[in-house]
Amino acid sequence: MLLPQKPSGHRALVVEGGAMRGIFAAGVLDAFIEADFYPFDFVIGVSAGSTAALSYLSGDYQRTYKVFQSHATRPEFINFRRAMTGGHLTDVKWLIEHSVRDVVLNEQALHARGIPLYVVSTRIRDGKPCYSEITLENMGELLSATCAIPIAYKDYPEVKGMAMADGGLSDSIPVETAYRWGAKDITVILSQSHGYRKRPANKTFMNLVLGRKPALARATKLRFEHYNRSLDFIDTPPEDCKVRMLAPGREFRVGRLSRNTASLRKGYLHGKRVGAQFVELYQRGD
Repeated sequence: MLLPQKPSGHRALVVEGGAMRGIFAAGVLDAFIEADFYPFDFVIGVSAGSTAALSYLSGDYQRTYKVFQSHATRPEFINFRRAMTGGHLTDVKWLIEHSVRDVVLNEQALHARGIPLYVVSTRIRDGKPCYSEITLENMGELLSATCAIPIAYKDYPEVKGMAMADGGLSDSIPVETAYRWGAKDITVILSQSHGYRKRPANKTFMNLVLGRKPALARATKLRFEHYNRSLDFIDTPPEDCKVRMLAPGREFRVGRLSRNTASLRKGYLHGKRVGAQFVELYQRGD
């Protein structure tokens, strides 16, 4: 496990990924932006959660929503026909390069905010999680790495010379990581409804498609154990830790590869309502 320099402070925000399900986090974080709600000492993002967290920290209202609607729904990103002929199902590099160019990030505001954002990726060599603090210089490579879902994306982006894959494989909901780093007040944004539990992956299929990457195959097969353990931590945290959870309700119908713009808008607005309610309760001390 690669660890960055330990962040200071005890209030952390953790944002789960989930591909297109990340539209919920986009809504939540836009509600935070509207309320000028920035009580966190550091943020940890995974996969799509990293991109939403980045726009939140830069104060770019609706930036992530625009990326989902105007870029992530296009065939240049998600393309089943391309995947059937050996190409990417989800072209992460295209999405990041074009979204950064077309939906500009307020880099000055991001720098001035001063809240560090750590991004999780999974090292191909041993299947372990790696945590890197995002900067303006490494932003492209870190976002590509944390969003590179094996099988769906054929390449393995490098971070500091090491091949990486989707951070969700090794630390999908890094609440325990935040706690180990000293956080005693953790807010976590999930992409699945409360009560969800991940089931084991098909071991035969994983061995077949990831046979040349045995450590990555092993991480994929064990993912459900780490994921469900994180959910247990959220439900029953240590006595010296408070965990505040935001999760989509049963009405949230967005799938991991959904391209329906109407459904995405409903999911986004649902996230905004949940986020606004959370801010109100937080500020009341509940």
